[in-house]
Amino acid sequence: MSRASRDVQDPHHLRRRRQRGSPPQADAPVRLARRRSGHRDDESTEGEIEMTVTVEQRPEAPSGPPKLSREELLRAQRETLDTPRMDYSLLARTMFKPVDLMYGKEGSYTKFAMLEIIARVPYQAWERIGYLLVHRHAGRSALARRVFERIVEARADQDNEQWHLLILQDLVQRTGQRQSWLLHRMAPWLIAFFYYHVSWLLFLLRPDWSYRLNAEFEDHAEHEYMTFVAEHPELDLLPDPGTYAAEYGHYRSVADLLRQIGHDERTHKLDSLESMREPRVR
Repeated sequence: MSRASRDVQDPHHLRRRRQRGSPPQADAPVRLARRRSGHRDDESTEGEIEMTVTVEQRPEAPSGPPKLSREELLRAQRETLDTPRMDYSLLARTMFKPVDLMYGKEGSYTKFAMLEIIARVPYQAWERIGYLLVHRHAGRSALARRVFERIVEARADQDNEQWHLLILQDLVQRTGQRQSWLLHRMAPWLIAFFYYHVSWLLFLLRPDWSYRLNAEFEDHAEHEYMTFVAEHPELDLLPDPGTYAAEYGHYRSVADLLRQIGHDERTHKLDSLESMREPRVR
């Protein structure tokens, strides 16, 4: 874990931790109205009850992993390829081996799309457990708020993985790659079902184990993307179709698009490694 500790100092990772959405407006009055009667009256507000609610604080939504320039993407790829993979646990290797047997050891758009289906799962499990904890600690507002902040982060991470899936599915369709019902629908669902319950159970027993397993999965994905781009230099000549540019950003080439996804996976990995330092919200 010594290398993992150094990874947490990644400047882009620290930038992401500080980078948030629009600042919340404290004490912002919200006007709500409820009609006493179902009859509509366009000329009078009689029958309306007006209430003013003060919103003291709204958790800020993470802005997601940082978007890198082309030079930063190339540097990130070199860093990944020069860094050994993590020492994967037996459980992680048990998941990776069947994937390589079914989809091939080499990377492909269809294999990556399958991985992105699975990648969302631990964040969904953590979000679910988070809501259970919020309910359990509803009488301790400070603790409930800290738990909810973890929920917001988990939701942002799974949304980021969802964009990865949509982008990969778009590339699959554009290149005409075939996807079978058994290998690309049923099998990913079964693996995701298993991964969800393992993540959920580990989080209940030892949250740091759940974070560690996710870090291993994200490290695997990071290296898969960066290696695939390195082995296919022609992708640097293929323009980014920009199907989801409004939501994810537009890049010079498909290679840069995949490099960005690979760096996103690194950011998720570093988030999980950092969460291992304080796995339980106190």
